[in-house]
Order: sequence, then structure tokens, then C-alpha cells
Amino acid sequence: MDYNSNRKTLAMPEYGRHIQKMIDHAVTIEDREERTRCAKTIIGIMGNMFPHLRDINDFKHKLWDHLAIMSDFKLDIDFPYDLPERESLNARPDKVPYKNSKISYMHYGELVEEMIAKAIEFEEGGDQKEKLILLIAGHMKKSLYHWNQDSVTDDRIFNDLSRLSGGKLKVSEDTKLPEIRETFQSKAKTNKRRNPKRSNDKK
Repeated sequence: MDYNSNRKTLAMPEYGRHIQKMIDHAVTIEDREERTRCAKTIIGIMGNMFPHLRDINDFKHKLWDHLAIMSDFKLDIDFPYDLPERESLNARPDKVPYKNSKISYMHYGELVEEMIAKAIEFEEGGDQKEKLILLIAGHMKKSLYHWNQDSVTDDRIFNDLSRLSGGKLKVSEDTKLPEIRETFQSKAKTNKRRNPKRSNDKK
């Protein structure tokens, strides 16, 4: 039996073994003109395998690059495009720089801490600052609810807000944040009004 495990490893498996055999044959053709015609025919077949990609920029360029790679750069023809360097194919990509900033409460995330730092800069006693604090607290409550639904209280949110701001952001004792369930129900009603047909389809 001729198993794939006993065959040569394909450079680009997405094209299949038949295309690889065509390319291997093209490499052995002695006449340069005939070899070039064969390469162009193979390119046409490769393109027909992925018709949905024809509108992508440089689609033909990619096909010729793939042809060169699958021939192990042994196909001696005049390529219509500059070929990629063999060394670049195995080059490792540059490391992606990640932030190593420490987050005090993972369930609130870094964005909340940035918002708190911005709110601290606002002038004390201003209406804009009060609204921002309530907005941050409301967002913190939603985040905590998604993290652990059993321990969401306004007091905890306000205490966490105070800790994260170093005691610089506080809310009055009579402040009450919207209940999470009420918020979700309000959104559901809004979506129902916007999409009455979808709501009727479910009935």
C-alpha cells in the first residue's frame, strides 16, 4: 500500500499531492519554453482551486510565490514577479510587545483603572466629575456581575472604587446603582421595540 506517511512531505498541503506532482514534473522538463508553458498551466489550475480569492490584491503574485516554494526554488523559468527569499520563509516573526502593567482587580480590567485615573484629574465638586464617577461605578458593577453574580453589592463597588482611586473618588451614602437585572431587562425591551419582527418570529 502507498500511504501518505511514506510519501514526501508536501510544502503546501492545501494544493494537494496532484499539484505537487505536476510541479515536480515541470522541474524535469528540459526545454525552457515548454517548462514555462507547463508552469503557466499549473498556475491556472492552482487559481481555479480558489476562485473566491481571485479578487484579492496580488492573488496571481501569491500563486507564483507558492509555485516557487513548492518546487523548492528549482523551477528554472522567468517568473513574472520577484520571488521571496528562501531564508525569509523560516524567519521567526518579531515579538509582539505586550504591556506588563499590573492590574489590581482582574475582573475590572485595565480600562477601569485608566478611567479612574482620569476622573481624579477632574475638578472637585463639578457635575461632570460626579457623572463620570457614577458611570465608572456602574461599569464596575456590570464587570463584577459577569465575574461573580453572588457577591455584587453597591457597597463593595464603592469600596473597590475608593481603594483603586487611593481614597480620592467617593460617592454619597444615599447613592444607589441600577440593578444589573433591571439594566438587562431594559436593553431587552429596547431591542424588542427596534426589532418587533424578530420578537414575533420567536412566538
